[in-house]
Amino acid sequence: MIQMEKYDVAIVGGGVAGLTAAIYAAKAGKQTIVIEKQDRLGGRAITNKKKGAYFNLGGHALYHGDALATFRELGLHMQGNQPSIDGYGIWKGELSTVPTGVKSLFTTPLLSWKGKMEVAVWLGKLGKLDTHHYDQISLREWIEANLHDPMVRNLFYALFRTASYVVAPDLQAAGPVLKQLQNSLQGVMYLDRGWGALVDELRKKASEYGVHFLTNNKVKCIEHQKGIVQHVLCEDGTKVRARNIIVTTSPAIAYQLVPHAEATALHTWKEQAIEVTAACLDVALRRLPKPKQQFVYGIDQTVFLSNQSRAAYLSEDGAQVISMFKYQGMETNPEKDLQELEQTLDLVQPGWQSELVVKQYLPKITVCHDFMHIKRQENPGPAVPEINGLYVAGEWASHGELLADASTASAKRAIEHILLLEEMERTPNYEHRDIV
Repeated sequence: MIQMEKYDVAIVGGGVAGLTAAIYAAKAGKQTIVIEKQDRLGGRAITNKKKGAYFNLGGHALYHGDALATFRELGLHMQGNQPSIDGYGIWKGELSTVPTGVKSLFTTPLLSWKGKMEVAVWLGKLGKLDTHHYDQISLREWIEANLHDPMVRNLFYALFRTASYVVAPDLQAAGPVLKQLQNSLQGVMYLDRGWGALVDELRKKASEYGVHFLTNNKVKCIEHQKGIVQHVLCEDGTKVRARNIIVTTSPAIAYQLVPHAEATALHTWKEQAIEVTAACLDVALRRLPKPKQQFVYGIDQTVFLSNQSRAAYLSEDGAQVISMFKYQGMETNPEKDLQELEQTLDLVQPGWQSELVVKQYLPKITVCHDFMHIKRQENPGPAVPEINGLYVAGEWASHGELLADASTASAKRAIEHILLLEEMERTPNYEHRDIV
């Protein structure tokens, strides 16, 4: 057995949450190590290069939320651009402009005059809305109570799907996805060379702060005694002792890694988790048969298409890299989902097959392991209350944030909790009524 030196913070998982937590821990002067089972870091934020095209694991967009603010605070360069949101909607098998601004609002054939007025009112209201008022009600309840025109409702369902990847309006909490829609109205960012470039920057920043990395090493279990964490045991026998351990795996794997997890909050978090998945088709085309049709919402279909090359460098030879999703519910069918995505591409870019350079199909990729839904008993983390020194982070450990924003926010919550507890131990009379 390889005994490693004792660390202040050991992080299981080297994705966005793990790397963010590592940087903030090391910045605070903590001896920090990241343990990753793969031979490269990034988790689901990796980018694969195929025939000169950069493909993420499904399309990724950076919203104006916690993740973007965090990466800017850390001084990351994040090369890329904000795309135009001029777009189309698919309704009854046909493409029509969707209202994304004043001109398209008044020219779209999808809405009646009354519907256009209702959208105009809501476009003015959305930015100022206090979304927390709607944290405890479902998205469907919010839509049915606040939107009246049937097509306006359909459009908003499509917008909410796109902002969150979730197809569960009766379960999804309205407040968080309304907040995400507010963020999206400020625009999104597509990253040059994909999210792998962002991961490279995070890794470099972590290394600059002295973070250690143990890659290609799978964790077997996280040992604890008398309610206190002891060490991380890897499958090759490596034992990493640490005062604090942050688990950034899925809730199911976190539960498996911790002995007697059934007696902890990890059980609740695993049981309440509802996984969100999508089928993703990415293609690199030599040219676009229909250059104006680059951004498309499915209105009566749960599909979405975006040419990310319109804002980011994603190909070495000028090919256009298009990402498409089929947002999935509980039932999935790989062949049917691929057929639907290819039919979408046929409609938006007819003749695309003759321009194809390379494609990537992911029939069922996890978008997030849990989301803010009204059946949640509690928000996960940052601390596992029954085991001192054990924490969770990841896109599923959300306290209202979505996707990458939840990854960075939960990572920072864990580090804040660790630092606050240490401050309390150093100062016996330290007064703080609530540990975040």
